[in-house]
Amino acid sequence: MPEFQNGLCSCFNNIGLCLVTYFAPCWTQGKVGEAVGDDCLMCGLSVFVPFLDLWARASVRGKVREQKGIEGSFIGDLCLGCFCYFCTLNQEAQEMNVPVPWEASMART
Repeated sequence: MPEFQNGLCSCFNNIGLCLVTYFAPCWTQGKVGEAVGDDCLMCGLSVFVPFLDLWARASVRGKVREQKGIEGSFIGDLCLGCFCYFCTLNQEAQEMNVPVPWEASMART
């Protein structure tokens, strides 16, 4: 079975994403949620609601694992979300190739 491309403590592989995740986890959570097919705004806002944030983290992490064929469980994802919140969020963002805000491009018509 495949594993995550970046380890749980590989935050500094992308220092820009690491900083954005630390100072604005709602942005990163929203973008990772969007990458797996969830609503960006709802995922981002879930960061501000106690207990819902942990459930949302585990749910989104499960979808990332499902898309990438990575083994794991909801309980494992929930525990990682409780104890390594920013690390798991950053790991998923790197896995889904989420760009930092200043690197994201907007298509203009």
